[in-house]
Amino acid sequence: MEVVSHADFTRLHPTGAHPERQERIAVLQRELEWREAAPASRADLERCHSPQLVDLVASIDRPTMVTADTIASATTYEAGLLAAGAAIEAVRSGGFALARPPGHHATRTEAMGFCFFDSIAIAARWAQAELGLERVAIVDWDVHHGNGTEDIVLGDASLFFASMHQWPFYPGTGGPGEQYDNVLNVPLPAGSTDEDYVVAFHEVVEPAVAGFAPELVLVSAGFDAHEEDPLAGMLVTAAGFRELARRSAALGPRVAAVLEGGYNLVTLPRLVDAALEGFTS
Repeated sequence: MEVVSHADFTRLHPTGAHPERQERIAVLQRELEWREAAPASRADLERCHSPQLVDLVASIDRPTMVTADTIASATTYEAGLLAAGAAIEAVRSGGFALARPPGHHATRTEAMGFCFFDSIAIAARWAQAELGLERVAIVDWDVHHGNGTEDIVLGDASLFFASMHQWPFYPGTGGPGEQYDNVLNVPLPAGSTDEDYVVAFHEVVEPAVAGFAPELVLVSAGFDAHEEDPLAGMLVTAAGFRELARRSAALGPRVAAVLEGGYNLVTLPRLVDAALEGFTS
């Protein structure tokens, strides 16, 4: 699986000592071979986001707390365009986008949870508009519920979204009662292990996605469910992420992935490497 990224992810959108910081991509780019992607266009963003949100992020010209946990600066808009562009390039090439800021908490109208634009949803709608694909599934195994992706795809029968996440937990959505025609939420308790994830994936996610019959499967690949991640309480190992990636790749004829969370700079490179092995096994 080809890896796509951009050198400017290590320069743009500086966040200081924030968990979502430039070093996340720097450690991955040092360890993995990758090629550079081009930025998305504003029109690409507006397939998923309101013009008002795009204008808001584009207008930021100094360090600003958009929410209590989400910092932006004068280069956040540029970084967001590059992140969405990397996700689009991953779809084009069947690759894995190493990009920041992450995206799956960004709703149609709001930035939150370290996220400004929902790169994977943008890539899904790009695939429909530019590649003519009719059915795209998004599978999210970041430790947090992908509330932004859910908000964007909800009610769109051409898109299916499945999220496996720790619950109850940030952002407080995705509970067991939140199920919709094209959205499957699989809440898991803190302390869930590789086995718990694989059983849930096999028994719940796989049949739901198979029933949707996607032409393309996109994976929101967050690694903050790892047993050593500082922001959550799950116990997934590198072997678990390898297996989740392998099973995700088997869900459709085409697959691509986008980095979401994962905040332990020591473990992140080997976890991404394990997932790359799984996607190609």
